Amino acid sequence: MLKNKSVLLGVTGGIAAYKAVDLARRLREKGSSVTVIMTESAKNFITALALEVASQNKVYSDLFSDPMAHITLSANADVMVIAPATANIIGKFARGIADNLLSTSLLSFRGKIIIAPAMNWRMYENPIFQENLRYLLSCGVIQVGPVKGNLACGEEGIGRMSDVSEIVEAIISSITKKDLVKEKIIVTAGPTREYLDPVRFISNRSSGRMGYAIASAAFRRGAGVSLISGPSLLNQPKGVNFISVETAEDMLNAVNKELYSSTVLIMSAAVSDFMPAEKSKNKIEKSGKLSLMLNPTPDIISEVGKKREKLFIVGFAAETGMKIERAKTKLKEKNMDMIIFNDVTETGSGFDVDTNRVIIIDKEKEIEFPLMSKDSVADAILDRLVEIKA
Repeated sequence: MLKNKSVLLGVTGGIAAYKAVDLARRLREKGSSVTVIMTESAKNFITALALEVASQNKVYSDLFSDPMAHITLSANADVMVIAPATANIIGKFARGIADNLLSTSLLSFRGKIIIAPAMNWRMYENPIFQENLRYLLSCGVIQVGPVKGNLACGEEGIGRMSDVSEIVEAIISSITKKDLVKEKIIVTAGPTREYLDPVRFISNRSSGRMGYAIASAAFRRGAGVSLISGPSLLNQPKGVNFISVETAEDMLNAVNKELYSSTVLIMSAAVSDFMPAEKSKNKIEKSGKLSLMLNPTPDIISEVGKKREKLFIVGFAAETGMKIERAKTKLKEKNMDMIIFNDVTETGSGFDVDTNRVIIIDKEKEIEFPLMSKDSVADAILDRLVEIKA
């Protein structure tokens, strides 16, 4: 997602400076080049060598050893990130002060700027600091965090730097094309559970990774997103309207509630096909064989397809084997606009893995993709959605 992008990372003198090493490493894993500017104060918390190893690039700090560095470094970067961003650097930037390499580079940079504040809660809540922060945000600077928690001083309050994963997500979002700003998208994800009794249920192996990837990608691209998720261990994507459900009926009700304010429904959830005909109010005792009568669960896409109006519907066909004709039949019978086929028995393309190999099928053509990350699959699906709706 950051392939061939250049990130200029500013590191200032806060206790969270050590996290910049992990940030640089993760950005490189995403495909970007990383160049670090650290302040003299930052050297009290972390070494230039650690950042050089993590970034695989020279680390800059002195304004005068290379007099044009504040111009050349800024000109060659796609995005600039300050993490941690102390009250000092935020105040300098807000007031146009340029007295070191980082502050001069900030004034020279013309792209997206992201700050991840980190400081004591008293400093963060100080009205002068808040005025500086508001001014930067009004100029288009993007803020990530801080969060509330235990601080280095031993107190608890708002001021901890956000997790590195959130900063990476903000960087990706800042350079992502905003081609879905007019869309309100419902994404369903994960498994559903159908209960036999208060402690036992029927479910499936879905982790929700594909749906969560789609929800995150759609939000990055400017859409309003409602993520309706069955039980999952994944972290909720930032910025989306998250709705937790358990059963197929719960999911249907949640979809219906969001339906009329939405333009797109992407049904990536692995909804249970069957539910027990009867649910016991008490735990079923283990006593010999047990016969279980099953009824079909509500077919959410079929129900929605009957009253779709202007809704664009995307479904998924997770099959065991290359049963593409079944996916094409579902596309037609369930009145969908697009269906995503994948063979869950293929290595790297099943449940609870970070990759997938799909075929996107719509009313005009089929597009087959190689094995790739679910993040890349999510963008491929959204790319095709944009093409069809154009």
